[in-house]
Amino acid sequence: MFDPVIAPSGTLLGLLQRGRGDGTLHALAAPRAEALAALNHCVLNDPRHDWQAENRSLYYARLYLDLHGSLEELERHLFDADDHLDTDEARTGLTLAVLGHLASYGRGDALALLRRYAERGANWAWALDELALRDNDRGLRALATSVLARFPATPEGDAELAATVRDAFEPRPWRLWAEDDRPAVGARVRAAREAGSFDRWQRQMRPTGPRPGWSVQAVFDWAEQGLERGSDLHVPAARCLSAVAGPDDRPAIIHTAQHGPDGARSAALHYLAESRDPVVLDLIETATLSGSVTVAEAAVSAFERMCGDEAVDRARRWVHRPDALGASAAGVLACRGGTKDAQLVLGALRRTVRADGPDAPPLWTLVDGAGRLGIGCAAPVLRHVYRETASSQLRGRAARALAATDSSFATGLAVECLWDCEETTREVAALHAETGDVRVADRLRRLAADPAEEAEVQTAVRSRIGPDIPAV
Repeated sequence: MFDPVIAPSGTLLGLLQRGRGDGTLHALAAPRAEALAALNHCVLNDPRHDWQAENRSLYYARLYLDLHGSLEELERHLFDADDHLDTDEARTGLTLAVLGHLASYGRGDALALLRRYAERGANWAWALDELALRDNDRGLRALATSVLARFPATPEGDAELAATVRDAFEPRPWRLWAEDDRPAVGARVRAAREAGSFDRWQRQMRPTGPRPGWSVQAVFDWAEQGLERGSDLHVPAARCLSAVAGPDDRPAIIHTAQHGPDGARSAALHYLAESRDPVVLDLIETATLSGSVTVAEAAVSAFERMCGDEAVDRARRWVHRPDALGASAAGVLACRGGTKDAQLVLGALRRTVRADGPDAPPLWTLVDGAGRLGIGCAAPVLRHVYRETASSQLRGRAARALAATDSSFATGLAVECLWDCEETTREVAALHAETGDVRVADRLRRLAADPAEEAEVQTAVRSRIGPDIPAV
């Protein structure tokens, strides 16, 4: 899937793509046709860089309700000819999730559309999961024959059905169908469930990986073989070394960390870092200059996992390096440094935004560090990250940091955050937004009464609702 093109943050489309609270507020104030066009664009062209971590579906569903939007564009997208040409679930996943939330709000047209897609669509399993949470037993039972017809009554089809039942995210439909009296439905689903359970048992009886009695060299060989297959086994191999290595093995492990092949060397570095061996910091510094990308990345990762004052002290020396180890050192100081490191963290935050923009991966820990250390003069940079980043997760971290560093947060961005797409950001807003604002009081009540809202958000809301909130 290609990275989405994100519109500027000052446009309605850009706000909605980012999932910002201001997106909802601006959409409600904009001409309805313009707002619905931008909303449909977002739902049909998933704007998330990481669709498995970022939330948008409830945010968009609520806006459909507020705009009284029709589902014609969503229906056209789901049943387009591309549905059977481009079967990547990311093409339709957001649309189906939005329909699921709309169905939970009582939109019968959304429920009917999900049922039709479960019968005919390529990404039917996702639609079925949405229905498993929202549909009644009668509606789910009516889908049994059309879903089972996707699996031919052949050994291959039965094996595929067993794997599908075994890996189903929501098992409710399959449990209902297993109770069906028809042999082509109930008996077949029961057989598939039994086959899936047997397959799971067989896999448990044939585990791969380390065995008791392995030697240090056997663990290194396993790590190297994993790398050759394209799997990074550095961290599990380091844990295995912790179980099999003794004091006499230390010289061999250090030698491997200096001169071994990439997979074994990476595992040795992780093991020495986890055991806080006094030589490991020098070995990590040397490994970043080894010329091997695998070893350099493993060395940086091993350093980030280290605990103790020695790692923090070394981070203060490395933080000015213009490479990955310098960025990692800044992250260590952000996570584990003290107040005397505030200027180093602030400097790294400013450099990262200036050099790599508001979506740079190191910003996650640096933003958290600015909030943890209470760096008040970081507020302007944090506000820039909040407004410009395309990641709703990073924006939520910036909001938490601003709550700790920006005295104007409660009357400013916290109000917008009450409409944010991320529940953790709405929770922060519910705890900090100034309740003297009429919009805040009304929004808090709506969140408290919304059955789709997360429990943590509603708990935060209820901690603020009281006789001091103005009537609306």
